[in-house]
Amino acid sequence: MQAGLFRDRTAIVTGGARGIGLACAAKIAAGGGRVAVWDRDVDRAKQSAASLGNAIAIEVDVTSEGSVAKALAATEDQFSPPDILVASAGITGPNTTVASYPVDAWRQVIDINLTGVFLCNRAVAGGMAMRGRGRIVNIASVAGKEGNPNASAYSASKAGVIGLTKSLGKELATTGVLVNCVAPAVVKTELFSQMTEQHIQYMLSKIPMNRFGEVEEVAEMVAWLASDLCTFATGATFDLSGGRATY
Repeated sequence: MQAGLFRDRTAIVTGGARGIGLACAAKIAAGGGRVAVWDRDVDRAKQSAASLGNAIAIEVDVTSEGSVAKALAATEDQFSPPDILVASAGITGPNTTVASYPVDAWRQVIDINLTGVFLCNRAVAGGMAMRGRGRIVNIASVAGKEGNPNASAYSASKAGVIGLTKSLGKELATTGVLVNCVAPAVVKTELFSQMTEQHIQYMLSKIPMNRFGEVEEVAEMVAWLASDLCTFATGATFDLSGGRATY
């Protein structure tokens, strides 16, 4: 990564207290960026922000329009209007069939993984367009393209993120704001604790490279998409699947 790639840039990273979000936040901070770590676990977010250097922790519920607006105002007050959004906050939900999937659990997964991404994209898009520059990177999943059995809500939510990204990318294509998403195969994070061992092994069996992804590998791709090195990609889905993705 080029030294100073994110100098004078302010980035919001949702779900930035841990996992993929934290790795992305660390990559941007290492490039000289200011990072607002948005997370519902504010204590963990504070610890992560302290480890990054030029970073702040902001408590947020991404499913709440009011909470997102408050977090954006706090970011702008303490840093500046955001140049970058990395929407990484998400949950897996239970591993069970559609026939037995709890409705409340379905709504929770969709609310966090899809509506949360929508609300955060919506909150920053107008200001970025008005300023004539911005980068939005949404974290989707290969499950959104292929569908994983016994993970219907997660698969559906990530398919929605891909569709949202394509739509917003086209809307903002002439404004200087680029909108893309990354679709990893399974990556080793604390989300493993939300999955059954059977489901984890199923996902591993689908990866030709026969290993899980690393958060740092996702962060490398996100960093390029969030930087000025990315100039002609928008509304696109970038696979990071160890060979699993087929289209």
